[in-house]
Amino acid sequence: MLPEAIWRLKCSDRDSVVMSHRTIHLFRKGLWLHDNPTLLGALACSAALFPVYVLDRTFLEGAMGLGPLRWRFILQSLEDLDARLRALGSRLYVLRGSTAAVLNDLVTRWGVTQISYDTEVEPYYACMEREIQALAQERGLQTYTHVSHTLYDVKRIVKANGGSPPLTYKKFLQVLSVLGEPEEPVRDVSAEDFLRCSPPAEPLHEQTYRVPSPADLGLELDSEVLWPGGETHALQRLHKHFQSQGWVANFSKARTVPNSLLPSTTGLSPYLSLGCLSVRTFYHRLRSVCAQSKNHSLPPVSLQGQVLWREFFYTVASATPNFTKMQGNPICLQIDWYHDPEALEKWRTAQTGFPWIDAIMTQLRQEGWIHHLARHAVACFLTRGDLWISWEEGMKVFEELLLDADYSVNAGNWMWLSASAFFHKYTRIFCPVRFGRRTDPQGQYVRKYLPVLKNFPSQYIYEPWKAPEDVQLSAGCIIGKDYPRPMVCHTEASQRNLGLMRQVRTEQQNTAELTRDVADDPMEAGLKRELQEEEELLEGAEQHGTSKRFSGDADHKSRPWTPETLQLSGEVM
Repeated sequence: MLPEAIWRLKCSDRDSVVMSHRTIHLFRKGLWLHDNPTLLGALACSAALFPVYVLDRTFLEGAMGLGPLRWRFILQSLEDLDARLRALGSRLYVLRGSTAAVLNDLVTRWGVTQISYDTEVEPYYACMEREIQALAQERGLQTYTHVSHTLYDVKRIVKANGGSPPLTYKKFLQVLSVLGEPEEPVRDVSAEDFLRCSPPAEPLHEQTYRVPSPADLGLELDSEVLWPGGETHALQRLHKHFQSQGWVANFSKARTVPNSLLPSTTGLSPYLSLGCLSVRTFYHRLRSVCAQSKNHSLPPVSLQGQVLWREFFYTVASATPNFTKMQGNPICLQIDWYHDPEALEKWRTAQTGFPWIDAIMTQLRQEGWIHHLARHAVACFLTRGDLWISWEEGMKVFEELLLDADYSVNAGNWMWLSASAFFHKYTRIFCPVRFGRRTDPQGQYVRKYLPVLKNFPSQYIYEPWKAPEDVQLSAGCIIGKDYPRPMVCHTEASQRNLGLMRQVRTEQQNTAELTRDVADDPMEAGLKRELQEEEELLEGAEQHGTSKRFSGDADHKSRPWTPETLQLSGEVM
């Protein structure tokens, strides 16, 4: 990371007088003041600096698919950022409108000579950056930018791999071994930095530039706040988890519980994906802990390994056209998914008739978070497991509802779980009954999120349609009336879909091989004990007295999971 002296030199190269700029620092995803090299660099060469956030509702709800819970999280994060800036003698200026139009107006109003912002990899941010560069050229402005949301500048990784992204985790780690460790975090921004370049106060600025409330935006939210937004909460949560260094060093995502009533992971993913916590800060804290422990867990299931999986998907997404789509995506299998809006709506609104699946989707809608294995279960059910509906549709739902929704990670994991890319043990299908029962046989998770079923005996809680009529009456829930019957026969649907997937992968073998490691899949390390029961691929195999397996026993090391950092959309730890 560039020290402040070099930043000053760079600024003086652009403009012969050090600290001469009047700068707008544009906050986008990086809503934090720790490890913020872009902000530090801008402060070092500015006589006045205006911290700005443009609330472009069309952009945020269109390109980023923001739903109400993420809106609330971002507004809370902006409130926290404003408070932290005020503590340093500055403040946050929040304006509504399109970014280009707002910046153009502010350049004139404030006499701005420079715009600084973090570099991002998403196509919609790249488009925004082109607009900023065009504005800068038109108005004769300087721009200053730096990478902050990833461990590395992903362009360096692509360049080190010969100009194309490494498409397997194994190859990705080989490239990183050449590049070396990620740069260390920079120092925190201080009051002294702002003392040198605080902007003049404007009349009525409190009303003009304040952070809007959810009510101001017409958002109706009555759910409990489980993850308050903001850098302050992110750092508090980080500190809390690192107090138990043994837990951190020995963390293994495979041992976390998908249907625990409280998160069995760190719950830091919303803060990483929505820009309240620096990934470099997190990574180097982990590295320090692991360096002090002789028996720490290893990648890919360790916390450090999970952060690198996040970086892997960011890198692939940055250099893969149409990464969030099937068509035009060169690494994604082209599959003739069913178009079934009614079935999609049942899945989205927790009306599938499978309590384990519906409980997960209910928690998602109410809280904006679900465990990574729960994400896997509902994703497999929607796509290759039961409904054969496109992963793009599921990705959009997660994008709207998940607090930790993340462009690169969300799409990468949906391709993974639908076996469209990256994942190749496609014969391994999640059972929507047995998977939940294995870790929560009493069904406490189902009873919490589906109270209509709370009075069913445990033997029927995952399959209430099998309960006798008198049991249903006693439970106060008649299946088919008060709670839906299963929308598909899992055994039949999964066998049919398995045949379809086998055919697709045979016909498109060259595409399938693009993202496949030639060596053992590193995702499979150390998971056999935890997942032994899931080796029974289809629920119906045992029920019909057969031993149906859709790939040989020698191929069944363990079920590979998507990285915990990713949680099918970004859920880290």
